[in-house]
Amino acid sequence: MIVPSAEQRRAIQQIDTYGSHNYHPLPVVVERGEGAWLVDIDQNRYLDFLSAYSAVNFGHAHPTLVKVATEQLGKLAITSRAVYSNTYGPFIQSLADLCGKEMVLPMNTGVEAVESSLKLARKWGYEVKGVPEDQAHIIVMEGNFHGRTISVISFSDDDVATTSYGPFTPGFTKVPFGDLVAMEAAITDHTVAVLVEPIQGEAGIITPPAGYLVGVRELTQRYDVLMIADEIQSGLARCGATFACDLEGVVPDLYLLGKALGGGILPVSAVVGNADILGVLRPGQHGSTFGGNPLGAAVGTAVVELLNTGEFQQRSRELGAYLRTRLDELIGQGVTAVRNSGLWAGVDIDPSLGPARGICERLLQRGVIAKDTHGSTIRLAPTLVITEQELDQALEALVEALDA
Repeated sequence: MIVPSAEQRRAIQQIDTYGSHNYHPLPVVVERGEGAWLVDIDQNRYLDFLSAYSAVNFGHAHPTLVKVATEQLGKLAITSRAVYSNTYGPFIQSLADLCGKEMVLPMNTGVEAVESSLKLARKWGYEVKGVPEDQAHIIVMEGNFHGRTISVISFSDDDVATTSYGPFTPGFTKVPFGDLVAMEAAITDHTVAVLVEPIQGEAGIITPPAGYLVGVRELTQRYDVLMIADEIQSGLARCGATFACDLEGVVPDLYLLGKALGGGILPVSAVVGNADILGVLRPGQHGSTFGGNPLGAAVGTAVVELLNTGEFQQRSRELGAYLRTRLDELIGQGVTAVRNSGLWAGVDIDPSLGPARGICERLLQRGVIAKDTHGSTIRLAPTLVITEQELDQALEALVEALDA
C-alpha cells in the first residue's frame, strides 16, 4: 500500500490553497513519467491508466518525441504565424496525408479545434450552402463532451459544467447518441453540421450501435450537411485504428484532433478537412498566436511518423482485446458492465461498493492511476506502450480494490 509522505501532503496543501479548485485530483504529486509509468515525489511508481485523457498515447518521454522536441527547442520554439517556419509545412502536409484530406487548421487545445470547427461550419453554411445569415443550425449529441468554453457548454447536458454560466450560445439541437431517426428528424434547411464523438469518452466510453457512423455519414451527405468527427480522445491509435471512424470505414468532412497530436509533450490540435470547407477562411478571420508554432509542428510531424508505422494501432487492437477479456471476468464481482474500443475502456462499478472515486483512490494506493466519471464508471486508458504483464498488474490491483 502506498501512503503519501509528509512532503507530498505539504505539496498537496500548497496546491489546494493557491490553485483554483476546478479539478478534484487524486492525492498524489507526480514528478516524472517513464513509458507506461508515473513516479511521485516519494519515488513511488504508478501505472498510468489515464494517459492525460489520451494525450500520452505514445507513453511518457517517448525517446523519439523527446529528441525532436529538445532539438527544436534549441533552434526555434515560437514565431507566431506572422512568418513562415520550416517545420510548419512538413507538419500540415503529413497530417493532411494521414487523414486523406487537403488542408489543416492548427490550433492548440482540443476545445479550440472544436470552436474552430463550429465557426467553419457556420461560415461554410452561409457562404457555400446558402443558409440565411445568423440562421445556421448544428446538431449535437446528448451525453457529449467537447470541452468547457461558453459555446461548447451551450450544448452540454452536464449540470456541473453548465450551472451558473448562462446565457448560452444559440444554434444547437441535441439528439440522442446512436439514434439516426432522431437525427434525421432534427435536420432542417438551415442545418450546417452534425458534430459527433465516434465514441463518447467522458460519458464512460459509450460506443454507438453498429452502423451508426455509416448512417450519420449517409444522412449528412444526403442533406448537404457537414459531418464533424471529434476524434480528440478517440483518435490517433487509441481505439485500435488511426481514427475511431475507421472502425466503420467512415471518412467525415472534418476531423478534430488534439491531445496525442502533441505527443504528450505540449498542446497541439487541428481541424483537418478539404479546401472546399477550410478554404472559406481568409487572413484575419481566425487565428491563434501559438497555433502551428515551430515546436508544436516539429513534434506533430514526429507523431504522424509514429502513426504511419501502424505499430500503435496494432498494439491497441491486440492489447485492447486482452484487456476486454480480463475485464469481462470481473462482471458480477463488483463490476456490472464493461465497454471498450482498443485500449480504452469504461468499467461500471456496482453501486453497492460506493462511488467509483473510492475505487480509484484504492487503485492509487495499489500503484495504479485511473479516473472516475459520472459517479459509477471508471475510465481506463493506459498508454499504448504498456505490456501485457503491466496490464495484468493493474487488473490485479483492480480486483484488490473491488474486494477492499
